[in-house]
Amino acid sequence: MTMTPQELKDQKETLELINSELAARLARQSESGAKVDTKAVFLVGFAATGAQFLASRSFEPFTGTAAFAAYAVAVGFGISVFNLAEYEDIKPRDVLDTYARSEKGATLGALAGTRVGMFEKNARLHQRKTKR
Repeated sequence: MTMTPQELKDQKETLELINSELAARLARQSESGAKVDTKAVFLVGFAATGAQFLASRSFEPFTGTAAFAAYAVAVGFGISVFNLAEYEDIKPRDVLDTYARSEKGATLGALAGTRVGMFEKNARLHQRKTKR
């Protein structure tokens, strides 16, 4: 989206609103991802504890093997959820170097556009993580 300098000046307040909303949405997206990670950690901990308990008892070959396999699958999926995905975020040095001499409207428009792209990329990572 390109705007003329006059449009940027006229839309400065709207761009501030959009930019702050996008920043808040990225923060909520990050918080949501952290909640998924926390649940995955609990799942892995539960499965590991269950496997240890099962290993300390005598068990039937078929049912014991099936239980260990189920625990292994739970641990595998749990670990795959909290792999260290690289989420996109604003890079402060790049923003300063690129926009320090720009007008406020142009900077707000560019930041909003950047945040939309970051949100879309993070959303794909978050959806994959949630499905696991």
